[in-house]
Amino acid sequence: MRNPPPPPPAGIALIIVMICITVLSILAAGFAYSMKVETKLAMNANSESELNSLGRSGVEMARWVLAQQATIAQEPFDALNQTWAGGPGSMMTSNSPLAGVSLNNIQLGGGKFSVKITDLERKVNINIADQPMLDQAMRLIGVDAGEAGPITASILDWMSPDKNAHIGGTESSYYETLDPPYQAKDGPVDDLSELLLVRGVTPDIYWGGVATNHLPAAFQNKVGFHPPGGGVLAYDVGLVNLFTPLSSGQININTASARVLQMLPFVDENVAAEIIRLRSGPDGMDGTEDDTPFRDPGELRNANLNMQVVGQIMRYCTVRSRTFEVQVDAEINGYHRYFYAILGRNSPRDIQVLTYHWKISPAIPSHANAR
Repeated sequence: MRNPPPPPPAGIALIIVMICITVLSILAAGFAYSMKVETKLAMNANSESELNSLGRSGVEMARWVLAQQATIAQEPFDALNQTWAGGPGSMMTSNSPLAGVSLNNIQLGGGKFSVKITDLERKVNINIADQPMLDQAMRLIGVDAGEAGPITASILDWMSPDKNAHIGGTESSYYETLDPPYQAKDGPVDDLSELLLVRGVTPDIYWGGVATNHLPAAFQNKVGFHPPGGGVLAYDVGLVNLFTPLSSGQININTASARVLQMLPFVDENVAAEIIRLRSGPDGMDGTEDDTPFRDPGELRNANLNMQVVGQIMRYCTVRSRTFEVQVDAEINGYHRYFYAILGRNSPRDIQVLTYHWKISPAIPSHANAR
């Protein structure tokens, strides 16, 4: 006799149905997510032209504000308490065209934008920096004395038009051995990030306190390279906090940080602190209504400096800024785009757009740790 086959296990049909439902649910969820992404991309594409318009509107807003600031007769200077710098404005200019003007969350069409203006005269122009200035920068950053000399010489060689290396410096013969190889520029710096191509300038020296998650400098790709000291150094300030490739060449003593002020001859930590105390007014804080900015570089005599010293450093100083970096944060339906421009102010009627570009994410503020 042949035994009949055993009956299927109880509930197998229910298990198969649940598996099918689970698989279909996963497919449906994936499809829904894909459609959500496609819809978001379509919305962003539709907002493209409007975002660009918001960015350009923000730059034009900055040009207008800077033009109006230059016409205020009571303020023949640029300072951190003024509207362009995000300050409240002074009590003397309550009737000016800038009274009540805000640079934040300006509604326009279907979106909004915010504008941030930073003058570049608050830093030293790298293209006019000489060896004493670069040596002082290395000291302020905290670079070891044995490494500072070759780095300074290599920066000078990078900008010098000749092919003759300074003592301890670096010319193209070294850079051509790297992977990939390149040559020394032998010309002015157009973008400060070029310094990361210079031998010895590590991301820590360049970025200072915000040197996190940055790629190694180009020269660190050389086979057999080992970081000095066997590890990463944490610097309180970096080259990006001290230098800019674009400016009039003078330092605005009303906007410069204490570290940048120490780049001036005869200005040490105590003198820099006194300069900031004098300009910040009774409350001791920069960028407030009671600030008392310098109206003339000659007023540095009030910062414990004698007239002979003031006369020697006045050629490095100014109370007016001519070059400004503008950041515009444009937003439509929660989608952001960041626009950047460099403006050159020759007069209230002549403010030129020198550069203009955009990014998806905001740039790291180069003045964040510039104390």
